[in-house]
Amino acid sequence: MTMNPEASPRVATQLDERATEIYAHLFQALADPTRLAVLQHLSYGEHRVRDLVEHVGLAQSTVSKHVAFLLECGLVTLRPEGRSSWYALAEPDATAGLVDAAEALLRATGTRATLCAHLRRPRPVTDVAVAG
Repeated sequence: MTMNPEASPRVATQLDERATEIYAHLFQALADPTRLAVLQHLSYGEHRVRDLVEHVGLAQSTVSKHVAFLLECGLVTLRPEGRSSWYALAEPDATAGLVDAAEALLRATGTRATLCAHLRRPRPVTDVAVAG
């Protein structure tokens, strides 16, 4: 059976390998349940690793590795204060947008899930006629 090249969709002949790797690294950061839990806790505000250890219930070394990965990806920031290190979301609005997009994609594929209700971006208000 011979395929008609005009009938098949056009496929890009070259992919941007660097961009593909960068995206994969970002999605890898979001693919781990512990890292998602850390991001959820950081969405409430700054935390130290010891605070995150209490929240997620894992060893300090494990939490530190996950936080380091998120820091490497640029998803979190570090603010030293004395002997403590405070971590926060690097881009809360962009993270909220990503959570919104993920929720929309999940809904479109038949799954309803909310990761962080407080992180959701406000929905635009539509004009509603007021009866008077």
